Amino acid sequence: MTDHLTDLDAAVDWLQARVEGAVRIGAPLALGKPHRLLNALYARVEKDPARPLQIYTALSLNPPVARGDGLEARFMGPFAARHFGQDAVRLAYADAMAADTLPDHIQVEEFYMQSGALLRSRQAQASYTSLNYTHAADAVAQRAPHAIVQKVARREGSSRLSLSCNNDITQDTLDAMAARGLPRPLLIAEVDPQLPWLGGSAAVDETFFDLVITPPGPYPALFGLPRQPVSDADHAIGLYASTLVRDGGTLQIGIGALADALSHALVLRHTDNALYRRVLHALDPQLAAHPLVAEIGGLGPFEEGLYGCSEMLNEGFRKLVQCGVIKRKVHDDLVLMKRLDNGSAYTADHATLAAEGEYLHGAFYLGSPEFYEWLRTLPDDECRAIGMRRISEINQLYGGNEELERLQRRHARFFNSCMMATALGAAVSDALEDGRVVSGVGGQYNFVAMAHALPEARSVLMFRAAREDAGTRESNVRWNYGHTTIPRHLRDVYLDEYGIADLRGLTDADCVQAMAAITEQPFQQALLQQAKAARKLATAAQVDPRAQRNTPQALSAALAGFRSDGTLPDYPLGSDFTEVEQVLLKALGWLKSHTQTRGAKLRTVWAALTQRAGDGDAVYLQRMGLEAPANLGERLNARLLRLALARTAA
Repeated sequence: MTDHLTDLDAAVDWLQARVEGAVRIGAPLALGKPHRLLNALYARVEKDPARPLQIYTALSLNPPVARGDGLEARFMGPFAARHFGQDAVRLAYADAMAADTLPDHIQVEEFYMQSGALLRSRQAQASYTSLNYTHAADAVAQRAPHAIVQKVARREGSSRLSLSCNNDITQDTLDAMAARGLPRPLLIAEVDPQLPWLGGSAAVDETFFDLVITPPGPYPALFGLPRQPVSDADHAIGLYASTLVRDGGTLQIGIGALADALSHALVLRHTDNALYRRVLHALDPQLAAHPLVAEIGGLGPFEEGLYGCSEMLNEGFRKLVQCGVIKRKVHDDLVLMKRLDNGSAYTADHATLAAEGEYLHGAFYLGSPEFYEWLRTLPDDECRAIGMRRISEINQLYGGNEELERLQRRHARFFNSCMMATALGAAVSDALEDGRVVSGVGGQYNFVAMAHALPEARSVLMFRAAREDAGTRESNVRWNYGHTTIPRHLRDVYLDEYGIADLRGLTDADCVQAMAAITEQPFQQALLQQAKAARKLATAAQVDPRAQRNTPQALSAALAGFRSDGTLPDYPLGSDFTEVEQVLLKALGWLKSHTQTRGAKLRTVWAALTQRAGDGDAVYLQRMGLEAPANLGERLNARLLRLALARTAA
């Protein structure tokens, strides 16, 4: 029998009455955490060492905190209050973990972190569990949790609940615990009216849960990821990637600016193909003749459309559905899919596919407030075409329906991001050389491995060719690195803003040459010299002469016209920032890159003190609270901001 409560403290009483001593809790990643319930539990046990608490989860999201009185804080404070809401509920344990102040009797284990947010946390780094996403359910089962807590959606007047944003590992964990002979954990749901309803396998009867909590309002807004600006390099990466997608195929993408750029390029390819081809020609006049584009991709609009199958549904998928790129439906009837595949399908089969098929499958979703509103307001037929599945069904072929999934996932393209790549084809995506975790492996390894297991599938790892580090530009194509996420024996396709490197099946020498051809120009010769020293290249080896154009300046010049006319906008999928804030973000980015070293900071401050004030700065100074500087620090900040605005005005 399912119990029902509205009071969170009563819910904690309910749990503690059923579990003696230490309490072990499993909670979904990202949106699926019941923040208020977890905070009530944390507050109860924080000062009670007799009731230890262990939480097994991932991606504990909190709004950013504006600290101090610097320019970044002045920008972030008003934005965070508006975007996340004044009533945003912060996860108390996540704040404590970030500050290394978790009590000794409380432990939080995560297998994925918000990118770069916990590099300085000893507690988070020590308690990180390195896992493939598909292994997370069994790892949680191994800890034998007493309870799994999850946020759910409810339709008014219905006894059914939707796992909605997180259908990823809850049911897989229950199966893994049963396989280990462990008792079924208590299942606790917290109903959130803000959460969009999604049906299919995400919908369960409320008797699935032992306790359903419906706290009183008001209900804070769902955590919305701010959409980031897309740079010249990002757009180039998205354009190159878009040429490797086959019409009628399958698409998986990650999150962030590179995924946004790829989604925009696919939409442009479909909705204005002539303009798309002009942009490609400006980017790389020889791209249309690239052998890999002809072999596995294409440049035409999407007649049949794509089937989306991705662990995370996000902003890009919204746009791809709305513009008719994602529209190829699949069905879970194996016999029907076989007939469709071999051309023997009946007219009734096509009718069944149209009525019952789904064109988008995911295990969890995360995005902007606009994305959540889209999900809430989907017409019934479109909502039925989106299926939330277990992570074991999305991220691998071996979840029990391999023959069916092979038929569904034809011409699969798995697009993921990495931080660095080696010249021999390994990828660095989740951690630094010293072992500190930036984010986590997540599903990246799963998708790379699946690309080698599926016929006609390819893994494409996208990365920016170089980065600024303490005022110095460094290449992201490395000869070697002390940590890798994807081993070099799984090398496939890499691409950055300078081109595509097809490494599958190549010798080490050919890999080096292909990666050198997409390396930024100043770093090419040093990379080749390292390869020669390691006996991977002959002394006479030279980089492709066309790679001499691999510079940020040449790239910007190639795309300038399309950037200025709006074909390649800064925010192709919409923006959570006002127009004034978008200008400020550019200025603050310039300022950050020009103050990374002591010398650069002194030069920038001197330029700020000696420049003439701009005429149109008032609205930006007002947004930053610097229209009437009250002291020396504010006057300097105002001058620095004016300088940055002037330098980024173009």
